[in-house]
Amino acid sequence: MATRSTAHTALAALREDLVGDVFAPGDPGYDEARAVFNALTDRRPAVIAQCANAADVVRAVRFARDLDLHIAVRGGGHGLVGARIDGALVVDLRRMHGVTVDPAAEAVRVEGGATTGHLDRATQPYGLATPGARAPSTGVGGFVLGGGTGWLDRVFGPAVDNLLGVELVTADAERVHANADENPELFWALHGGGGNFGVATALTLELHELPEFSVALLRGRPEFGPDAVRAFREIVRAGPDEVGGAVMYLAADGVLCGTLLTYAGGEAGLRRLAGPLLALPHEAEVVGTLPYADVQCLLEPLSGLRDHWSAECLTDLPDELVDLLAARADSMPASNGSQHVIFPLGGAIAAGPREYPVSYRDASWLVHPFACWADPADDERAPAWVRDACAEVRPWSTGAVCLDLIGDEGPERVRAGLGAGNLLRLEKVKRRWDPDNVFRFNHNIEPV
Repeated sequence: MATRSTAHTALAALREDLVGDVFAPGDPGYDEARAVFNALTDRRPAVIAQCANAADVVRAVRFARDLDLHIAVRGGGHGLVGARIDGALVVDLRRMHGVTVDPAAEAVRVEGGATTGHLDRATQPYGLATPGARAPSTGVGGFVLGGGTGWLDRVFGPAVDNLLGVELVTADAERVHANADENPELFWALHGGGGNFGVATALTLELHELPEFSVALLRGRPEFGPDAVRAFREIVRAGPDEVGGAVMYLAADGVLCGTLLTYAGGEAGLRRLAGPLLALPHEAEVVGTLPYADVQCLLEPLSGLRDHWSAECLTDLPDELVDLLAARADSMPASNGSQHVIFPLGGAIAAGPREYPVSYRDASWLVHPFACWADPADDERAPAWVRDACAEVRPWSTGAVCLDLIGDEGPERVRAGLGAGNLLRLEKVKRRWDPDNVFRFNHNIEPV
């Protein structure tokens, strides 16, 4: 560990060299810089480097290595992993949020701090899109590299299937590229291995034509929830891969049931599919074409609350389970913003490449309990509701995990998310690129 005088000198040099800003405890702006989406997290990193470009990231990583500091990476969004970063260096990428669209190549380059909102607003004018997260505040880098799911997965495959290349700063403070031809083993590991191998300063993603996107959004009383879930289930089962969406129980001055049927196409096609849903009793509806970027805002979580969430991947959605999910919603934490969501999988997810470390391809449905609360007195009750919601659906679980939708739930859940058969290969890639496990504030893969 460096002496205090050495650390002071190095910090002064970092402040001088970085185009972006540097914050340490006691600096004006430090508390604002360390604040995160989840109010349950209150950590004090040793240094926060708000990088303005890839060269800044190189300087920050070199600084951390010289002082023997572990490194946490903050992309553009939010998450539960990486909360325990006291005494670490935070490489904050939020200033690096540029998005460059190449419509002729049907590809987009996204900087490491960009959010789903940045991405979708940039591609929408071209009638193009790529699978992204279900909320505009989600960071693209963490979402894609962690194997996340979104509204377009059933038609275009999950985001990792659309990854064309990654620009990375390694633990040795070197800039490398990873794609199908250059560092292909690293490129494979980045398809689900997350931030274990370096700092992703930019990603290149494949784009798809999406001239129209339509939704049927219904709000109803919670007692109609089971009927809505069953109708939604049958529409997805019988419909084309262009159909997706979610059924959700929401805490909003009580509990209500919302159904969002999405369709990668026009309103006429959507209405033909949505008939059984529209025939059910409901209090309000919105049916029609919407800009895809606007649809992303429909499940945007509230910032500044205390949060805990998790997920389970399911083999099926039988009637017995539908009724259990409805009963669980009755005990949902009362703060507005809590959600109990059911997403359909399948389609292009199941048909995609099997070689990547993405374990949930064979799941048909995904359950995502998401608790939000304001009162610290609920710090035990609200996470317990999430754990109980997951536990009761495990008889139908595939055993797989979407790691982007869980926090630190132990090494066995990480193994389940990556696929047990992939772990040794991933550990070897980790040994090659980060043998000291500098990047450990994640769903961690230890070097073999």
